[in-house]
Amino acid sequence: MPVHAFLFPGQGSQTVGMGRELAAAFPAAREVFQEVDETLKQKLSRLMFEGSPADLTLTENAQPALMAVSIAVLRVIEAEGGTRLADRAAVVAGHSLGEYSALAAAGAFTLGKAARLLRLRGQAMQKAVPAGEGAMAALLGADLDEAAAICAEAAEGPDGRQVVQIANDNGGGQVVISGDRAAVERALEIARERGVRRAMLLAVSAPFHCALMAPAAEVMAAALETAAIKPPDVPVIANVSAGKATEPAAIRDLLVRQVTETVRWRESVLAMAALGVDSFVELGAGKVLSGLVKRIAPDAATAAAGTASEIEALLKLL
Repeated sequence: MPVHAFLFPGQGSQTVGMGRELAAAFPAAREVFQEVDETLKQKLSRLMFEGSPADLTLTENAQPALMAVSIAVLRVIEAEGGTRLADRAAVVAGHSLGEYSALAAAGAFTLGKAARLLRLRGQAMQKAVPAGEGAMAALLGADLDEAAAICAEAAEGPDGRQVVQIANDNGGGQVVISGDRAAVERALEIARERGVRRAMLLAVSAPFHCALMAPAAEVMAAALETAAIKPPDVPVIANVSAGKATEPAAIRDLLVRQVTETVRWRESVLAMAALGVDSFVELGAGKVLSGLVKRIAPDAATAAAGTASEIEALLKLL
């Protein structure tokens, strides 16, 4: 029997229209979107189904919206398949905001609490750095050590040391860096000089997962201190440790650290494979994580479900 890990995507996977088909076809999905709308006092579902790409891409909207779609897919699978997440998955994991989706899926957070925390997280991350002062970039064809050396060199600028650090170790030679715009731009020049296959700025609104996000980490620390968190029904592989998180106190600490530290996705996938996982199932919008898994653990099976037909196909595999 396959050993499954359920994965939950992060920012960048959002598209206008996501979840619309699910809401039309399944009461379980409609209930998720309605609860999130009521919790946030916003017709977020309308924005997801038929809004503008610019509005949906706003961090404070994209984060709870992506979580809502992921949980809607999970609830449909549970309703149609007649079993719970804990009966299907050995572990769960999510990329950046997707870790909140994973925790909600595993019962550590209620759906409403996850939506409120992600709305706050998105707002705090956007406010942490004035527009234009930060940047993120992708280094394609660079391994972790090479990217770290590039960041160390780029941080030493003409006006003193600046922030530039690894934000995401996505695996398959894909590393994302984040920090002060000038330092990130220097890193791109250095990467090109060193022959990195492709080095490019990313169209993002803030420099996520770096030390410049410290103000947002403080906001999340205060919010998570009083947040009700239960031990998850299945272990969650945390972004910043690439290890199991099962205790509420540890989960709080890891989520605060996640705001300023590296998303260790490559190591997380390898950790799940070491636990015996040989089937990775992505729930929600897009197939980004499935693609990354294929590069990191090429012998593992992958599947993704975000539409009714994909859910039908997935239920035959589970």
